[in-house]
Amino acid sequence: MTPPDRDAQLQMLRAMHEIRFFEDACHRLFATGSVRGTTHLCQGQEAVTVGTLHALRPEDQMTCTYRGHGAVLAKGVALDRSFGEILGKADGLCGGKGGSMHLTDVDKGALGSFAIVGGHLPVAVGVAFAARYRRTDELSVCFFGDGSTNIGAFHESLNLASIWKLPVLFVCENNLYGEYSPLHTTTPIEVLADRAAAYGMPGIRIDGNDVLGVHATVTEAAARARAGEGPTLIEMMTYRQKGHSRADPAAYRPDGELEAWLARDPIVLHERSLLADGVAQEQLDAIRAAAEEAVEAALERAQSWPDPDPETRLEHVYA
Repeated sequence: MTPPDRDAQLQMLRAMHEIRFFEDACHRLFATGSVRGTTHLCQGQEAVTVGTLHALRPEDQMTCTYRGHGAVLAKGVALDRSFGEILGKADGLCGGKGGSMHLTDVDKGALGSFAIVGGHLPVAVGVAFAARYRRTDELSVCFFGDGSTNIGAFHESLNLASIWKLPVLFVCENNLYGEYSPLHTTTPIEVLADRAAAYGMPGIRIDGNDVLGVHATVTEAAARARAGEGPTLIEMMTYRQKGHSRADPAAYRPDGELEAWLARDPIVLHERSLLADGVAQEQLDAIRAAAEEAVEAALERAQSWPDPDPETRLEHVYA
């Protein structure tokens, strides 16, 4: 399989930097009381979403978890409107009413980050069924954490998707923890991709911090799905560098674990790969600086926007 060309690889580096700077900014905003409620950050997991979504087409549809800022940004959603939603601004993605855990931009195929663990897997299956029903060539991709594999909706979704051979990719972001619980305390198997066998679909475990490896695996699974051969479960091993939420200092981590994963930071790994391929350090530095500037400019715009009009509080509700 031919890897993406250099320009595409540089675009993926830029996307990962933007997500990292965006999440760092969210961390600062939360610490200063600018974010209402909590927020769940994804520093360290950027290669999963960037590698996956850069292997797909713009018209493909995506659902993700409450730790979904990175997935939404990797889908091409605007930085400033994403900041605006997290800050509760009127010009945010959902008018400031959804907040950090409900970033949605249907026009970009980002069908929502979901606050309920596992609640979006049936939605991803429904999206894939809709594509089949409309006879389009679209895919549905669903990002979820390792904890979701113990939820009934996970098993029901994989079962139904496999029966109907739906064009959906199930991407498990295995960051070793379900909230505060190590995986081995909640799950009786070590390799979550093994669960795919029960549903008659391929199950693959890969390095989720290798953006090019992610891209290659997803490219192959997407081609299989578009050919009518059904879904794939891809377990991507990665690590969240922060706590479960911003109220969590992650003191439960064993000594040395964080440091070991920081040594395998996906941005650092990709930069090393690009340097080995002949890209100059100056070009990498320029990409990083441009990403940081774009994020800071987007945040400044979002902070200048007004709060929602109180009269709009009952719009878009059922009753």
